[in-house]
Amino acid sequence: MTSPTELRVSKDRRTLTVTFPGHAPFTFPAELLRVLSPSAEVQGHSPEQRVTVPGKKDVAIMKIEPVGHYAVRITFDDMHDTGIFTWDYFHTLGHEQDTRWQSYLDELAAKGLSRER
Repeated sequence: MTSPTELRVSKDRRTLTVTFPGHAPFTFPAELLRVLSPSAEVQGHSPEQRVTVPGKKDVAIMKIEPVGHYAVRITFDDMHDTGIFTWDYFHTLGHEQDTRWQSYLDELAAKGLSRER
């Protein structure tokens, strides 16, 4: 996967825009990145272990650090920082954002959880 040409955090720290060469930018809400973090803490080590993370509607991005030439580590203001967001993951998430977000909302509803803290 080609590296993005730009990663830009919004002034309010609530969105991250990722631009790949020859592609329209993907804009990700911080909440989406937090609840779909590729970390073992969220994803588990198998699909059955995946965790539905509630209460992150107001989460913000504190910092982004490069990991080699293939990814970044995002630190959120709830101190979650174990997800390594690869370029492939951003690309896939960009194309599947609407579907994955709806699945997340459906999981919250099915489990009686809320986006609010």
